[in-house]
Amino acid sequence: MPQRRSHIAPSAVQSELAAALAALREELDAPTEFSPEALTEASLAAPAEPGLDLRDVEFATLDPAGSMDLDQAFHLARAGSGFVVRYAIADVPAFVKPGGAVDAAARERGQTLYAADGRIPLHPAVLSEDHASLLPDVDRPALVWTFDLASDGAVSTFRLERALIRSRAKLDYVTTQQALDRGDDSPASLLQEIGELRIAIEQARGGASLNMPDEEVIQNDDGTYSIERAHALPIEEWNAQLSLMTGMAAAELMVTAQVGVLRTMPAPDEKSFDAFRHQTEALGRPWTTGEYGEYLRSLDREDPLTLPVLEAAASLFRGAGYVSFDGSVPDDIEQAAIAAPYAHATAPLRRLVDRWSLAICLAIAQGEEPPAWARESLHELPELMQTSSQRASRLNAETINRVEAALLTPLVGSTIEATVIELRNGGERAAIQIAAPAVTATAPVPAGTKPGEVISVTLVRTDISTGEMEFALKA
Repeated sequence: MPQRRSHIAPSAVQSELAAALAALREELDAPTEFSPEALTEASLAAPAEPGLDLRDVEFATLDPAGSMDLDQAFHLARAGSGFVVRYAIADVPAFVKPGGAVDAAARERGQTLYAADGRIPLHPAVLSEDHASLLPDVDRPALVWTFDLASDGAVSTFRLERALIRSRAKLDYVTTQQALDRGDDSPASLLQEIGELRIAIEQARGGASLNMPDEEVIQNDDGTYSIERAHALPIEEWNAQLSLMTGMAAAELMVTAQVGVLRTMPAPDEKSFDAFRHQTEALGRPWTTGEYGEYLRSLDREDPLTLPVLEAAASLFRGAGYVSFDGSVPDDIEQAAIAAPYAHATAPLRRLVDRWSLAICLAIAQGEEPPAWARESLHELPELMQTSSQRASRLNAETINRVEAALLTPLVGSTIEATVIELRNGGERAAIQIAAPAVTATAPVPAGTKPGEVISVTLVRTDISTGEMEFALKA
């Protein structure tokens, strides 16, 4: 299916969609406003001066264009035959008072939620988009990880320190990728070399990245909504390797100290692998040799059947969660897709658990006991994060359903061609992919249909308020 951007013309359909999205936010059972106490506390929060001064290091941030909640900044340099990577993380633990109003609001939220008509932030904007954000050309407190890498990208040593930094550049993915493709000098010039070395290490470790195309509902300049689907740029994958490296280092510190919180995911069982193999065969892109991560990396982004394969592969990446521990380490601590113990520790402005990981890791790195507030509330984190993750998943799925219903409303009564992605209900129904507009849905299929086949269905009705779409087999 060709990847394209679909638009809805301003109409009664558009008005109905806007109302449906607003109603969805109200139904979400998520706080949308901060209390006056939280807003006041956030505006007055001011961390103590960190001892280490790294303002002479030319850090840069790399995020989607327009981002203001900047969690990470990097500085990359050669060191002999290897590299030094500095990865600065917003020092949110220094800004949030344990047991205070901002802390309470963040625990209630769990993470920043992204809706089509706006964000529901984890922290008040004065913190997440100003005082704690690693904005350019201003002094900011940060927790700085320093990694010494060998020539093959392997970590030789690492350390974590509290420091004062000053970012020099606010980069975005698209223009920075273009600059690197042209060969322009950039703060990210070494990112490809280091990122590809780290990807090779991930592959050798048996790790796998699903790399599903981004599916984002955006609001256009004219107020209409559309769904934008696009594969991640190479620079996004290279940048993600810095975060993965940091998360593994954080996990190593906490496992060694026997206190902390990890992001875990069980390995797929043989039944799941067998089902996935059958699906790849049905799609004409059989997985016959090598690890599944190697197979996924080999898929051609331009192949129209890559998306159905990746949709099928999603069944291998289920069951992710969090496990906290204090005094002894649980038996199952690996994140199977990464093929190593791993912790969320690089996005504290947008994700609650990262504040605990960072506070605990900093204490361990300094040879101190983890702070009492973090230790005493460790057991609460898995449930808090599970609740917020379920809320985020519901918001994302139901937002996309409503926008897709609006996109298809003008086609009610029409016959539409679609590619079968995955059979359901014993083969009577299937997940289907429509190319134009780019929409996924569920529809009945003829007996004997296989994944990868193109079928014709008639759109019977849509309900924008619920996101429901009803299809029938072409008569």
